[in-house]
Amino acid sequence: MTRALRNTPFLALALVFGAPAIAPLQAKSPPPPVPGGLIGTMELGQYSCEKDGTAGGPVGIRLPQYDFRVVSASNYKTPDGVRGSYLMTGDRVVMTGGELKGMRMHRMSKGFLRLTGPDGQDSDMRCILTRGGRGNLKNSGQPDT
Repeated sequence: MTRALRNTPFLALALVFGAPAIAPLQAKSPPPPVPGGLIGTMELGQYSCEKDGTAGGPVGIRLPQYDFRVVSASNYKTPDGVRGSYLMTGDRVVMTGGELKGMRMHRMSKGFLRLTGPDGQDSDMRCILTRGGRGNLKNSGQPDT
């Protein structure tokens, strides 16, 4: 009997029992496409920004100069109608164009963002989705596009 024929049962067993051992390696998900995590989008609608209030004072101190409206997958508009762009990777949002360019935020939950400081830590400023959808910003005066 030739050597190849004598090893046939062992090869068959290796294929049968070796295949399940290889399957978990093949099922592993691919790495994220960018270092910060998967690319995502924010909920459409108006985001109102404010600083945390105090126990004896108002709940929040409005900061309307940071308000924006997400109008499409990666675009926003400020109250005066200037369009900008953003990039969301994982739970981090960076305004990459427009009046708010350079502003970095941490997405705490759906519709709730915290401004991050230069050290990467969350600050006391937050932006909250106050009206979903594609409606105009309050006092905008600009057509919806």
